Amino acid sequence: MASNSAVDPRDRLDRPGAPAPTDPEQGWRTDTYRLLGVLLAAPPTAPQLEALQAIQVGDADRNTPMGPVWEGLRMAAAMTDVGRLDDEYHELFIGIGRGELVPYASWYLTGLLMDQPLAVLRATLTQLGFQRRDGVCEPEDHVAALCETMAMIIEEGGQIGFERQRAFFDDHMGPWLGRFFADLKGARSARFYRAVGELGERFIDTEQQYFAMLV
Repeated sequence: MASNSAVDPRDRLDRPGAPAPTDPEQGWRTDTYRLLGVLLAAPPTAPQLEALQAIQVGDADRNTPMGPVWEGLRMAAAMTDVGRLDDEYHELFIGIGRGELVPYASWYLTGLLMDQPLAVLRATLTQLGFQRRDGVCEPEDHVAALCETMAMIIEEGGQIGFERQRAFFDDHMGPWLGRFFADLKGARSARFYRAVGELGERFIDTEQQYFAMLV
């Protein structure tokens, strides 16, 4: 299993008192969502980049669907630096006016920002007990915020927590995240982030299989 525990999340939402998952599989899923949230919220810092360069893929995982993408992420991290990552992130997601990609659920689902999918998401977050952190400007349907939120839902554990995972994924992530990560993988400006797109696309595919298997 790839190790990325040294990379800390930059949570946009908060739910005090959530326990850490004790099951290794759930812990791995949580860490992967959190890592994607970190990498999509902002360009990696120097310590985060060093952690990515130190990812280790165990022998048992090399021939799994996720093994090659973890190794690809490690190699991509080894071939860049913080300055280039900052430029790449801005080209992809910020730009002049807008970046090459628009990483919001509303945009992917309706072609508009701040549209109905965001309103539905906000209602769901309220029902789940999440609260928006002070000082956060991005709408809650940003891809990084959704990944971070899913990580916190997984931390609940138990059957009720699993049902919430599946419902949140089906309603707010599954319908568009695969397309987003495919677009990121193929983006003209993507170099390091091409590996992030590969990781995200493969991980979302495994998540869809995971939920389908446990129906």
